[in-house]
Amino acid sequence: MVQTVRLGGTDIEVAAIGHGLMLMTWTPTPVSDEQAFEAIIKGVDAAGGAKVLLNSGEFYGENFSTTNLELLARFYKKYPEYADKTVLSVKGGVDLANGHAISRYLYDYRLAKPHLSKKISLEFLRKSIDNINAKLEGTKHVDIFEAARVDPNRSIEEAMNNMKTLIEEGKFSHVGLSECSAETLRRANAVVPVAAVEIEVSPFSYEEETRKVIATAKELNIPVAAYSPLGRGFLTGQITKLEDILEGDMRHQSERFKPHQTKNFPHNLTLVDALKTIAAKKGVSPGQLALAWVRSLGPHMLPIPGSSKASRTIENLQAADIILTEDEKAEINGILDTIQVKGARYQASTPGLWG
Repeated sequence: MVQTVRLGGTDIEVAAIGHGLMLMTWTPTPVSDEQAFEAIIKGVDAAGGAKVLLNSGEFYGENFSTTNLELLARFYKKYPEYADKTVLSVKGGVDLANGHAISRYLYDYRLAKPHLSKKISLEFLRKSIDNINAKLEGTKHVDIFEAARVDPNRSIEEAMNNMKTLIEEGKFSHVGLSECSAETLRRANAVVPVAAVEIEVSPFSYEEETRKVIATAKELNIPVAAYSPLGRGFLTGQITKLEDILEGDMRHQSERFKPHQTKNFPHNLTLVDALKTIAAKKGVSPGQLALAWVRSLGPHMLPIPGSSKASRTIENLQAADIILTEDEKAEINGILDTIQVKGARYQASTPGLWG
């Protein structure tokens, strides 16, 4: 029986592991339509009839373009039967006319305050979701819409009321939150039910505020859409040297992968090696172990690993059935306490992305 998670404030059940689509297009070498479509189809078919959450973004393309949405439009045109088999979550609410502002906004919203004054205004959010819907060309209704970051200049109550207005206009069905604090999540959910809260969770990213959000989400019956649950690919064990990450890859924005941060990379590799040892003993892949660990944090945990290969997508979904024993969880947590990750998730200037 396929493990499922219910979206907050709804009766919608989705497979316990979703599918992040960002790196299908936000990469120096995007994959072909054929390969991308196969990865999506095989994953959905492997879910045993459960709907699969697909995670996209208005700016998930090189130079912050809408190519990810355009890819989805082509997919749903070719395979319209998969529209009802998938739940589509899309991030938006950023200034696509200013790529530099988007980059700064995503990596350090506090540096981008001059560009944030209108990010959650009704007019700006309407423009964003209208653009998303236009790029999808009517092939798929947006199930969940979320602003990529919380605007520090306006209240979350105002943002949620604006989202409620857009739902009433038929622009999308449900509201998601991204990179929010536990307090913000609670306040937002009091205005409009939050379908899912998207934060980074992995053995590589398990901060104090992360734990608070996970606990609050559990209390409020809101799933946590855990992005980068594989540590941006590092926890799969496939990256063994910095040269494995191509020039121009967005992962170089992180201190954990920047070429000049030579001390961080080998230190973090010792964490990966320790987890690989546990995975080998359990007879699972390192990536599956990481996903199983995220799932073990609660029944509301919904990892959304990225994959452009059908084989990897299926492997990821299979991790939902892997149960970690208390001894295994204790061993993993002991490793995380002993070998603490070096390097910030994004840029060193970022004091925190929790809004």
